[in-house]
Amino acid sequence: MPTPANILIVDDLRENLLALEALIRKDDRVIYQACSGEEALTLMLEQEFALAILDVQMPGMSGLELAELMRGTDKTRGIPIVFVSAAAKELNYAFAGYESGAVDFLYKPLDAHAVRSKVSAFVQMYRQRQLLQQAEQELKRAVQMRDEFMSMVSHELRTPLNTLYLQAQLRRRIAAGAPLSPEKMQAMVERDEQQIRNILRLIDDMLDVSRLRQGTLAITPEPADLAVLVRRVVDSHAGQAAAAGSPVTLDSPASLPGVWDEFRIEQVVANLLTNAVRYGGGKPVQVQVQALPGQALVTVRDQGIGIAREDQDRIFGQFERAVDKQSAPGLGLGLYITRQIVQAHGGTIGVSSVPGQGSAFSVHLPLDARPAARA
Repeated sequence: MPTPANILIVDDLRENLLALEALIRKDDRVIYQACSGEEALTLMLEQEFALAILDVQMPGMSGLELAELMRGTDKTRGIPIVFVSAAAKELNYAFAGYESGAVDFLYKPLDAHAVRSKVSAFVQMYRQRQLLQQAEQELKRAVQMRDEFMSMVSHELRTPLNTLYLQAQLRRRIAAGAPLSPEKMQAMVERDEQQIRNILRLIDDMLDVSRLRQGTLAITPEPADLAVLVRRVVDSHAGQAAAAGSPVTLDSPASLPGVWDEFRIEQVVANLLTNAVRYGGGKPVQVQVQALPGQALVTVRDQGIGIAREDQDRIFGQFERAVDKQSAPGLGLGLYITRQIVQAHGGTIGVSSVPGQGSAFSVHLPLDARPAARA
């Protein structure tokens, strides 16, 4: 059900207000009453209204004077005004009303059908304006996200490509006869491989996001051993973690069989482990695998900068990070993709963190993901 539309009715006679409200009341509307222009202005500055129905002839501030004041204030300028007048044959009222910003007139005695029809039309126009404004905001957000995405991709690709370019120049000098020890050659090859892996990771992340948006991300559950899978990921990241001063310890049973998409679950563990090393502050990282009734639990815990409570859900969105973008490499897609993969397996992922004390990401997976994957 849509958000209720606020309607303001203004008349100095309480019985007129009650009669008008009875005519236009509906479940999707909230009716506000005001007995004077001053009271009406106060309400309009506090609430957003789809329509204001003003009695023309009121003591003190008349409906015409109230309309003039409304047109002079940004908050109230856009509220459609319908005047109620007993002077059906007095054209001066009509002219003055339209000059002050009225969009329509109702004449006493009120025609119930006409009142209901006109109010419904204005409420419908209000809802259409809301939808247009929402669409406009979403479009602006999409354009902003696109621009930020292109900027991030350009920045993230430039770093490894610059490194590879420098390595190519070094090879040119080697080819020209510059000496290079086997150890230095090995280190250079390893740097090349790391930069190529970085580029491939960026490309894979972009492809996965595209597949997720199109609903075509492949999840193929098959019998697998989670303990073996996690141990393999930890071993493959051991060198990178040690170089960052964050050695990884693994607490896991020897075997934990289940049915999952092995490639995608490796991707989940690798994303969490990479983040733990990246934001771990050069301190040890702990990975734990546990068998629970009907499910498995993987926990990756670091002792780094931590994540503020207000950011703990946001970081799972697209292009989001818990820290400043300038100080964090990557596109901000890893946790978004991770959550989508976990949910596709029928599982859940959450984070427990205190700023300055590290973070613990916990992934719960059903032992048999086939029903969730088919759904």
